Amino acid sequence: MYYFIGIKGSGMAALAVMLNDLGYEVMGSDLDRYFFTQDELVKRGIKIVGFDPDNIASDYTVIIGNAFLEDFPEVTAARNKGCICYRYHEFLGKLMENYKTIAIAGSHGKTTTTAMTAQMMAKFKETGYLIGDGEGYLAKESEYLCVEADEFRRHFLAYRPNYAIINNIEIDHIDYFKDDADYLSAYQSFVDQVKDAVFYWGDDKECRKLDIKVPSFSFGLDDGNDFRATDINEDEEGTSFSLFFHDNFIYNFHLPFVGRHLLIDALGVISLGIVLCFDVRRIESALMHFESPKRRFKVQEVGTDIFIDDYAHHPTEVAVTLKAARQRYPDKKIVAIFKPHRASRVQYFAEKFKAALQEADDIYLLEFNSIDDKQDGTDISIAYLADMIQGAKVLSEDEEGARILSAYQDAVLCFMSSKDIYDLEDLTKNIINN
Repeated sequence: MYYFIGIKGSGMAALAVMLNDLGYEVMGSDLDRYFFTQDELVKRGIKIVGFDPDNIASDYTVIIGNAFLEDFPEVTAARNKGCICYRYHEFLGKLMENYKTIAIAGSHGKTTTTAMTAQMMAKFKETGYLIGDGEGYLAKESEYLCVEADEFRRHFLAYRPNYAIINNIEIDHIDYFKDDADYLSAYQSFVDQVKDAVFYWGDDKECRKLDIKVPSFSFGLDDGNDFRATDINEDEEGTSFSLFFHDNFIYNFHLPFVGRHLLIDALGVISLGIVLCFDVRRIESALMHFESPKRRFKVQEVGTDIFIDDYAHHPTEVAVTLKAARQRYPDKKIVAIFKPHRASRVQYFAEKFKAALQEADDIYLLEFNSIDDKQDGTDISIAYLADMIQGAKVLSEDEEGARILSAYQDAVLCFMSSKDIYDLEDLTKNIINN
């Protein structure tokens, strides 16, 4: 029995699904409330129970979610009962040893790029995947495995992939990393462990600082990249561009993506496919039908409004989401509804969050409430950020808050958070629809 402590965590849920697909017996514990990551667990009939040290038997193999410290009662029970215990990233690293692996790293865009990579690879090879929206898949016949590789506390150093895509490097997790140099050093250690090739965004000055020992390929829009997109045309229907390898024309791509960040993500995936000698027309065909992962710029019409649900939790991601909304809906009012994760992140990036949120016409902020929001001792409320932004309002996550949002007409409501902002979103939808 594999027992997951915190089975509804994004990576944990995906890993549990993968082990279930391989035929193992799987169960786990978590809070008794809905998280979007549980959908695939429920679909497969994986048992989910509440936290209780008595859940754990001595013959279980226990996988511990990163949010749970050693003094958490279930963790203590597992250790005391002599269970074989792994942290999430440790177990995933061992699992990866059985496959040709592709790890997608970077401060932003990992989940989307992992999903794109998995979809492209499936066109050519039997490929498993672990995506940070709770989705996972692994068959006994799988030859390749695509995984999202998180730099959080250097956990991606548990992985030794064959190939790596690095989208960007911009400091995050400042409760752990001391400064930009410390953050970059984690990525350097990561690329030192890649076996066959590294693909990186060459327009990113931090990525350019990496000393990569294996063959490497840069992708981007600027001169000097190995893979370069030119003649870019973007409209409401998608993006087209010409792809060159050095000075050699490769192909004219037409993809249904809106937003420059998605073009960059796709370039990394396409570059990998070309180096693996995949046919470019089939690469394009795979990406033509790409569906973004859960909570990544998900668009829905509700009444006269447009709802956008996005996982944005870093100021760069917030800015990208709001700019993409503005690009797609230039004639509508853009409303930002933001729930932060980790007080230390908000305090460190306060000025950048301010600038990013001001891309919107109206700004609403929600209070911290996660188990790990103030784990590092940073004790601020959301008022810290709200007081810095003229016109920003603190909104309650209840019917009163939902009624304020439901009063908008012909607007774009951007719900942004890595946490459970979708509860307020659903409340607002229900009021509008009823």
